[in-house]
Amino acid sequence: QGVDCSNLEINLAGAEKPEEIILVGAHYDSVFGSPGANDNGSGVAVLLELSRALAKSRPTKTVRFVAFVNEEPPFYHSKDRGSLVYAKEAKRQRENIVGVIVLETVGCFKNDAHSQDYPALVRYFYPDTANFIAFVSNLRSRGWLKQVTESFRAATNFPVERLAIFPPIAPGVSWSDHNSFWKFGYRAMMVTDTAFYRYPYYHTAQDTPEKLNYTAMAKLAEGLVKTVARLAG
Repeated sequence: QGVDCSNLEINLAGAEKPEEIILVGAHYDSVFGSPGANDNGSGVAVLLELSRALAKSRPTKTVRFVAFVNEEPPFYHSKDRGSLVYAKEAKRQRENIVGVIVLETVGCFKNDAHSQDYPALVRYFYPDTANFIAFVSNLRSRGWLKQVTESFRAATNFPVERLAIFPPIAPGVSWSDHNSFWKFGYRAMMVTDTAFYRYPYYHTAQDTPEKLNYTAMAKLAEGLVKTVARLAG
């Protein structure tokens, strides 16, 4: 819309298999009218912490950190969505992205009973306390989802639930940047606190920093650092 904007990328080159890329991303825009502390300041904060913590490591595979622009409306269904532009170009260049992890609203955690809601299809199979992180993928990416979940559980005792769903029709399941990579055949999953299923300030002017649980975010980030390190060798 006449404004220059960019996806921002940092590469941590693999020592033995640099052509194999693990991509970790988060969108850095917010919806109009919202400060975006959780959506998606929290995801960007964890992305930055991952890049800081792993900066001096020597992984076997390449680890790529990307901050995506234009995830929110009015760009969600447009050709100018940052992750869609990125995934399309990656496919054109035949980049071997072996798995994508998208960080999307990861700052709301509660220990109150009945603090967690769900889509109608899955609410009977998951806990009703909003103290966990959710890993979500489509069926094609379920092997990657399983691999990431197992690595995360080996790295931390932070509560995690996973869901691979097809078709991804439940509201919120396919709304973030992982969907762009699905469209070009890449294995991708979302890491999320489930957004509006537990966070009442989603996409509002009240999405402000004091609403977030920083103790839980720090423990989550620590677990994800170890997870990505394991996945990258």
